[in-house]
Amino acid sequence: MFDLEADRVPTHWYNVLADLPFEIPAPRSAPAVNGERKTLNPQLPLSMYRPSIGRDRFIEIPEPVRAEYQRWRPTPLYRATRLEKELDTPAHIYFKYEGTSPSGSHKINTALAQAYYYAQSGVKEMITGTGAGQWGTALSMACHPYGMECTVFMVRSSYRQKPYRGTLMRMNGARVIESPSMETEVGRAALRADPDSPGSLGIANAEAIEYANARKEARFSIGSGENHVLLHQTVIGEEALLQMRLAGEFPDVVIGAMGAGSNFAGITFPFYRAAREENAGTRFLAVEPDACPKMTRGRYVMDYTDYSGMTPMVKMYTLGHRFTAYHIHAGGLRYHGAAPIVSAMYDKGLMDATSYSQSRVFECGAAFARAEGLVPAPESAHAVTAAIDEALKAREERTERVILFNLSGHGLLDLSAYETHLAGDTVDVVPTDEQIQASLRPLIESP
Repeated sequence: MFDLEADRVPTHWYNVLADLPFEIPAPRSAPAVNGERKTLNPQLPLSMYRPSIGRDRFIEIPEPVRAEYQRWRPTPLYRATRLEKELDTPAHIYFKYEGTSPSGSHKINTALAQAYYYAQSGVKEMITGTGAGQWGTALSMACHPYGMECTVFMVRSSYRQKPYRGTLMRMNGARVIESPSMETEVGRAALRADPDSPGSLGIANAEAIEYANARKEARFSIGSGENHVLLHQTVIGEEALLQMRLAGEFPDVVIGAMGAGSNFAGITFPFYRAAREENAGTRFLAVEPDACPKMTRGRYVMDYTDYSGMTPMVKMYTLGHRFTAYHIHAGGLRYHGAAPIVSAMYDKGLMDATSYSQSRVFECGAAFARAEGLVPAPESAHAVTAAIDEALKAREERTERVILFNLSGHGLLDLSAYETHLAGDTVDVVPTDEQIQASLRPLIESP
């Protein structure tokens, strides 16, 4: 294990915009429909928003936030020597473990920062949507110290698959609502269209936005995709840079699971800067599920970040904001689009992407757990799978390779999914080309 003292928690977040050789396409307002334009009340405190769109390379972490980080950060970096031995590979496999946080995942890195900024601006209630529940758990924990209320719309399939996530949120004072719900017009419309809808993060976020829009002292908060979220998560990679120096190695490939982009950006962005400075040929690999392949099979177009089309449109790799992923256990990877910054980097060839079936992911997640004694969350198991494949390639090619991936959370609340895998009942479902094209058609055909 390569550990750091508490005083080595980063003092600054890293803003990758300072080092990108191109501009990120600007958002644009939603077009008017029948002469009417949907409007969204301003949601982000300017003190949090402005640094995330600027060109300053480093943004100072407010001391109260850093003090909270020091409760469990720096998180450990491990070398997976037992896994290396089982794979009989010359590769060196390292992983940054974010499952030691109070919420069990990386999500609390931005939840604490957002709660601080929103509380400073006088907000009394935070409203959000959550996929697998890691984000909702983190936000409920972050709101509690500030006396803020927290309301979470949780995707229906995950709400039922992972009931103890809801329990954790309620223990921290949150109200948890299964989405789609009867609480909002968005939810009611989704249920009219499909009473058995499994839900989607796009629907949950749309419900949260509508719900927040109707409350004067409430604001919508999001846990992935937005610039400020990616910024906050760079504490992961900044620590990992120091830890890899302790190990005396620099990664040939850095891997992160891909939902909307927060955990991928958190581990990769600081290494992107360091690789440029050191002229290293490091690859950056985003890993998504076959069931929601926004980068590997989607299109780079302007789209909404929510189901209802309330938000401004951003240019991103997307399957269409009305796309609903199948019932997959990796609920945090169910989002229809990728972060605008990550999407632009992919479009410019600065990173790669791949996807895997659900059965392959659980096979590799279970193998990792047996070797290393840590159960990865289904989302994190996607990164595990790519790391294993990179190690197997190194074995086949008889070449050394340094692999780093982000183990973004533990899977102790996902054991029912692993039980399904062990029983041989995991189902692989993949959207057809026709389904993806139908979801994308309104965006491609729009002016």
